[in-house]
Amino acid sequence: MNPFDFETKPDIAWCPGCGDFMIRKALLAALEELRLKREKVVLVSGIGQAAKMPQYVNTSFFNGLHGRGLPPATAIKACNPELTVIAVGGDGDMYGEGGNHFLHATRRNPDMTLFVHENMVYGLTKGQGAPTSRIGMETPVQVFGVFEKPLNPMALAISLDVTFVARVFCGDLERTKEIMKEAILHKGFALVDIFQPCVSFNKINSYAWFKENTYYLDDSWDPSNRAASFAKALEEEPFPLGVIYRSDHRSTFEENLPVYHTDTSPLYRRQFNTEALVKEMNAFR
Repeated sequence: MNPFDFETKPDIAWCPGCGDFMIRKALLAALEELRLKREKVVLVSGIGQAAKMPQYVNTSFFNGLHGRGLPPATAIKACNPELTVIAVGGDGDMYGEGGNHFLHATRRNPDMTLFVHENMVYGLTKGQGAPTSRIGMETPVQVFGVFEKPLNPMALAISLDVTFVARVFCGDLERTKEIMKEAILHKGFALVDIFQPCVSFNKINSYAWFKENTYYLDDSWDPSNRAASFAKALEEEPFPLGVIYRSDHRSTFEENLPVYHTDTSPLYRRQFNTEALVKEMNAFR
């Protein structure tokens, strides 16, 4: 068996035409082109249509609770920094239920990647308004139209000093794959927000809508300028695509953990010190 082959033959539950199929195809290609070994890659997710992704890729994975994908992903990376850890979820999963965990993951800056499938609707639960739904969108719950201001994940991430912030459109497979590769190789917390249509429950933000309402940053763009990146992230309809912000000035969560200051080997390789554990437990008597 090819150790770099992440393809599998799952019974996929996504609707025909769902943008998640294109994201999966891009992810498989990115992992294989990076020559990452399956046993060194872990996919982590919460609940949702996007969160099914780890079950459709031939590697280790962990499925958690709705909105709770980032805490176990951070823990997995902290226990074994040698792993490539990728969290994945929808905009509702990561920015709604998981919004608080997203905020605190940015503070810690774990060396991991977060792919968010943004379709501007809750797809798994049949079409309610999501944190990124556009104003005026009518749903079975928001029958008079969404009136809350949509979350801007790009501006939020840059304001929190996330060290890699990018956005792509799944309809462009090649560029999606290439930015996925950049994010995975980046040292620090990397966010890639992926526009993907929900063909069943969002008839507004279609493939054509995303194509007409986005544009690519050109080669002259400097993603290291945080102030300019924040201003760029505020642009909407059309939305900028590409790497909006990138920085390497922050140390990672794992680098700051005292347990790795003198020994960088993963915890599972170390000899268990029973005497030290008993001493610590006795201190609480």
